[in-house]
Amino acid sequence: MYILGINAYHGNSSAAIIADGRLIAAVEEERFNRVKYAAGFPSAAIRYCLDSAGITLGEVDHIAIPRNPWARLGTKLFYAMRMPSFAAERVKVMGRFAGIPEALGQAFEIAPEKIRAQYHRIEHHQAHLASAFFVSPFDQAALLSADGLGDFASTMWGSGQGNRMHVDGAIAFPHSLGMYYTAVSQYLGFRKFGDEYKVMGLGAYGEPAYLEEFRRIVRPTRGVGFRLGLKYFKHHRTGPEMTWRDADKTPEMGAMFSNYMAKRLGPARNPAAPVEKLHRDIAATLQARLEEVLFEMLRRLHARTKQKALCLAGGVAFNCVANGKIFDKTPFEKIFVQPAAGDAGLAIGAAYFVHYQKFGMVRNFVMENSYWGPGYTHDQIRQAVDASALQKEGFEISELHEKEIAKEAAKEIADGQIVGWFQGRAEWGPRALGNRSIVADPRRPEMKDILNARIKHRESFRPFAPSILAESTGDYFEKSYPSPFMTQAYSVRPEKRDEIPAPTHVDGTGRLQTVTYAANPRYWRLIREFANLTRVPVLLNTSFNDNEPIVCRPEEAIQCFLRTKMDALVLGDILVRKPRPPQEHRWTGE
Repeated sequence: MYILGINAYHGNSSAAIIADGRLIAAVEEERFNRVKYAAGFPSAAIRYCLDSAGITLGEVDHIAIPRNPWARLGTKLFYAMRMPSFAAERVKVMGRFAGIPEALGQAFEIAPEKIRAQYHRIEHHQAHLASAFFVSPFDQAALLSADGLGDFASTMWGSGQGNRMHVDGAIAFPHSLGMYYTAVSQYLGFRKFGDEYKVMGLGAYGEPAYLEEFRRIVRPTRGVGFRLGLKYFKHHRTGPEMTWRDADKTPEMGAMFSNYMAKRLGPARNPAAPVEKLHRDIAATLQARLEEVLFEMLRRLHARTKQKALCLAGGVAFNCVANGKIFDKTPFEKIFVQPAAGDAGLAIGAAYFVHYQKFGMVRNFVMENSYWGPGYTHDQIRQAVDASALQKEGFEISELHEKEIAKEAAKEIADGQIVGWFQGRAEWGPRALGNRSIVADPRRPEMKDILNARIKHRESFRPFAPSILAESTGDYFEKSYPSPFMTQAYSVRPEKRDEIPAPTHVDGTGRLQTVTYAANPRYWRLIREFANLTRVPVLLNTSFNDNEPIVCRPEEAIQCFLRTKMDALVLGDILVRKPRPPQEHRWTGE
């Protein structure tokens, strides 16, 4: 039985396909159309999923869509009367969802009525919960989903056991931890879609000096819940101004903070203005208050469910700083956050909801790695290299055995070189986890500034991640619980911070990726070879891109390599080095 999950007309549009419960492929549309956070209809992602499964659209049995127009209809109608323009925009979006059969037919040149698949509409947050629990290693767990808004809810919680989930409660619009974080991020001058993660990194440079004020902005309620101080916001009066429809544009969001927030905290920062102490402290307070509210919710969720394991989903689940403190601040002993915890993950969640929750199938899959995107053969990589400007510009190109290429790349990194690392299938989710990564020496404190300025062209306060051999995690970090998808930040042991300064953030933490041989043998071997040379089983890891979606094809990797002036590039079994300077020729007088 084939089930196709589609997240369409929403940020991070994506597709995923499962066959008899086993995930075959999952990918975001942005990897193909090269538009960051692309919305619209994910036709290229769907095509990739079908090709990976070796089937046509006509052979799909079920299509799962993570949007239910009937969910919270009363709340929707109430706000529709208060905000007619917002209601009109929602009607347009829902019209597009109703037209998914037609969009599929147009994309695959088939009459919609000839698509034999049965359609299923799954509520947004139920799909989020399913995306975490049904691919987790846990037979039973507490569940929490939190983000900005989906089907007029921002938060949902419950429990899962075996092949069933039970929803215990939800929080409806306009109260939202995601909108809280977005609004304050906008106030701080970070106004692009997806900028919240920048503010999370900025917060480490400040102190939570405004907690009393922020405790008025968001506060816990009885049970598992919270409420916003709505006078600090305006989305409940004007509607959250979002543009989701266009596949060829990054989604846009209007301002969500009110004049009252600026009155209480001071004028909002102009995006072009310097980041000052005030802004750093507000960012720190934003994060601290999120953690206070989130941890209180989790403690109450634990008290209700009595579970030791926790599955998190939704955009708030990407807050690795908070995730890394859950063991200290709550009774939970196990955590699972899948690599595409945000809205891209809805495609997987909707598909697995249908498979397990609707059809009652026996669970037979655990997501142990993130490599569900496109991969390329040696011949395809070789053709990309031959068609590029690499040879023309004098780059040294060699083909090596897998073990040898790891040794040579490790030598380059140990010598201070920056290496593009392109291997296997692309990662699912926003994190580069060793298949589409840029890697460097973590021992060099200057490497962070070099990468931000020369390669990534981004703000100087942005941190990088450490990839570490899983078996060495406890030697370098104060926690050893696995973090294979880079969704937790742990404190680096004080005695190790001088050893790996480049990926250690200013607060002494690192958003680590624990790497096992089973999950990624090539990347594990690269780190192992670096450790053999340096006795440090850690690499600095950042995504293979430059203000664009992570590279997907070898051609894009080559273009990014040339554009950003990395020192070396590994594409499968091919190693590319910068041209070596010509040997000095002495004049002999002849």
